[in-house]
Amino acid sequence: MTNEEQSKRNYTIPLITITLLFFMWGFITCMNDILIPYLKELFNLTFFESMLVQFCFFGAYFIGSVIYFIISTTNGDPIDKVGYKKGILFGVFLAAFGCVLFYPAASFSSYGLFLGALFILGLGFTVLQITANAYVSLLGSEESASSRLNMTQAFNAFGTTIAPVLGGHLIFELFSEPDGSFSAAATKIPYLIFAGILVLVALIISRVKLPDFKVEGEEAVKGFGALQHNHLIFGVFAMFCYVGGEVAVGSFIISFLEQPQIMNLSEVVSKNYLALYWGGAMIGRFLGAISLNQSISQSKKALYMAGAAIAVFLVIFSIVNLTFAQISFFLVFIALNFIAFFIGKSAPARTLSIFAAINVVLLISAMLNHGELAMYSILGIGIFNSIMFSNIFTLAISGLGKFTSQGSSLVVMAILGGAIVPIFQGYLADRFGVQHSFIIPVFCYIIILIFGFYCSKYLSHVKQDAEVKSGH
Repeated sequence: MTNEEQSKRNYTIPLITITLLFFMWGFITCMNDILIPYLKELFNLTFFESMLVQFCFFGAYFIGSVIYFIISTTNGDPIDKVGYKKGILFGVFLAAFGCVLFYPAASFSSYGLFLGALFILGLGFTVLQITANAYVSLLGSEESASSRLNMTQAFNAFGTTIAPVLGGHLIFELFSEPDGSFSAAATKIPYLIFAGILVLVALIISRVKLPDFKVEGEEAVKGFGALQHNHLIFGVFAMFCYVGGEVAVGSFIISFLEQPQIMNLSEVVSKNYLALYWGGAMIGRFLGAISLNQSISQSKKALYMAGAAIAVFLVIFSIVNLTFAQISFFLVFIALNFIAFFIGKSAPARTLSIFAAINVVLLISAMLNHGELAMYSILGIGIFNSIMFSNIFTLAISGLGKFTSQGSSLVVMAILGGAIVPIFQGYLADRFGVQHSFIIPVFCYIIILIFGFYCSKYLSHVKQDAEVKSGH
């Protein structure tokens, strides 16, 4: 057995454990899309005010990452000192505490307390973003980092797919008032359950032996060394745009489908279509994990991707409360996704640009059309969002060496986009209507397209220079 095969065997249990965490993390994050229409009606909010849910949650990512970056530049990288495992556990317990805070927020029926609980929850996930994503990228070769992160992100997307259906049932139906009206109390039990599951996951992680990674022969990393890398700086901006675009689209899907000129659907029905949006991301990430795996031949990739697509499509169909006729349009997007992957030729940067270009087209279609065509266009964005987070993340921190964790904190800081972009879209929705407000995500995906093109050129030159210097 080769050393590479041995290392893969050693990393199997850690990857499975971290993947379980990614699932819960995705589930709870996507619950924000359920909370927005729920809190909007409960507290009679405008679109702008309801987007404070995302502002507080994702704003915590920015503040938490700024704190982490300042500490790393003055006192050395905290993760290098305490280790990835302790960092991950701290993040999980902090997120669980944020879930518990929903109980007093619901008891006092205070929008401000709800926002405070979301901020603490966001801080916990900030720590997980910095530690868990970088940790997965280190569990194997740098060449396969995008493939691994796509796989774990696929299970993150599985959580976001289940959340609208299960979470929507808990809040809109099971724990709503007998007459069907909303009450603040509907969030008490669900979020206590989420806190309990997170604590359970933390206990599992604490029992599993996780390999640690430290830079050998290096002193604690201080200063602003990560900022010397131009592709990291551009990657931070691209991540801001990606998270902003993805969150903004997901946040407005229920409101979009409620529009008379679109589908005129209720929240109870719309949540199933929201699940399709996030389910598309799950399909795309499983396909991306296979497509971006350099160790699989092209013929096997096609076979594995077809099998994965069918399997995941059937899982989604079993989850959502929709007929096959209502969900069958997604098969067209799966086919288009296949074509885009093969045009991308397993290159993370090239594939990123292609997917971003498709999303620009889909958003423009959603803005210009009505009825089912507009609905299909907006829902199809999810499957092409799929590989963006992992590809942007791994491209941005590629080649950073001892500055990997510091660079990772900067990329996570850019998740601030999830706080800022929906706020701007909410303002436009109040002024010009929900449909026209999607012009904001259009610009986000144009930036991502340019970043992918830049990386395909820049990183290839860096690799060539390194080969020349090494004498190859």
